[in-house]
Amino acid sequence: MASAHSPNVPAASPNTSVKIGTFGRKKKSNKEVQDLEDESQKFMDHNSAKTPTSPAIGDNAPPDSYILEENEERSMIEAQSKNDPKLKTLVQVLLNWINEELADHRIIVKDIEEDMYDGQVLQKLVEKLAKIKIEVPEVTQSEIVQKQKLKVVLEVVSHLLNLPPHSNERWNADNIHAKNLVPILHLLVALVRHFRVPIRLPEFVCVNMVVVQKQAGILRSRKVTEEITTANDDIGAKFERDAFDTLFDHAPDKLSVVKKSLITFVNKHLNKVNLEVSDLDRQFQDGVYMCMLMGLLEGFFIPLYSYHITPVTEEQRIHNVALAFELMDDAGLPIPKARPEDIVCGDLKSTLRVLYNLFTRYKNIS
Repeated sequence: MASAHSPNVPAASPNTSVKIGTFGRKKKSNKEVQDLEDESQKFMDHNSAKTPTSPAIGDNAPPDSYILEENEERSMIEAQSKNDPKLKTLVQVLLNWINEELADHRIIVKDIEEDMYDGQVLQKLVEKLAKIKIEVPEVTQSEIVQKQKLKVVLEVVSHLLNLPPHSNERWNADNIHAKNLVPILHLLVALVRHFRVPIRLPEFVCVNMVVVQKQAGILRSRKVTEEITTANDDIGAKFERDAFDTLFDHAPDKLSVVKKSLITFVNKHLNKVNLEVSDLDRQFQDGVYMCMLMGLLEGFFIPLYSYHITPVTEEQRIHNVALAFELMDDAGLPIPKARPEDIVCGDLKSTLRVLYNLFTRYKNIS
């Protein structure tokens, strides 16, 4: 078996084939998992009684009960932060994206930490995004081989992202193989942004971390805040804030009133063809109702061959919404402050903006 450092294993080649083995998953032993959970809980219970700036923790715990080696460092997400709705949304958006990208390979990722750590899924994802093949050894139960494979894949990622060798501190083979959620998210978000993937990431997702290091047999900690995503300006157009930004930020209680008014408006016209909308969050995502609505409002028939009446892929859904946007442009409506990808990803604010533009223009027609 070739190692990750062997000269016979090129970083990436567009013409080489890749060997696909079994999707091996090396699980931690029950004792190791329990020891880690006990250590983490002991740390959190002890630290909760101290001030956030206290440098020493676990002073009374015997050193031989620790899993950490001397000077070894480990980070943990605070429980409250891990339950943050924005973080959960980010994880779900990334899961949906990965599964759609890899549907042809019949790969289903259910847990980012459990399914991404050995490099197999990451390899297939990078190959799909970059349209390359990565020459790596087959995945086995061996932790050494898994890490070798992961290092090769991450070297390819660094090359694609134009990162200097060994310069990136946000992720590496060790912390990804250790199933550390934050480095995995950093890596996936970087891929989304580099390849301008048409998905809408929640903005300004941050997690609070407790970083623990063992020094002289004592666990010492510090707290840090990790920023996973920022504004989406680099993957979409930048616009000035509008009334919908204000509505979402400062008057969420009025959101249901706006949605009810828009539902009444769209159903007034969709009912003409025996269609009805009850959920603005989801029923406009595939673009079908949006195309039909434009045809009804402008009084013309849209040929069925021009859009996908039962779209099954994200590309087809984006095509439908893009067609609806073209029809709006032809009708002289303002350019939507949204991308087709935003609608397809279920960004409610973008959907409301588009429908409100239609409401403003056509509210008085029968």
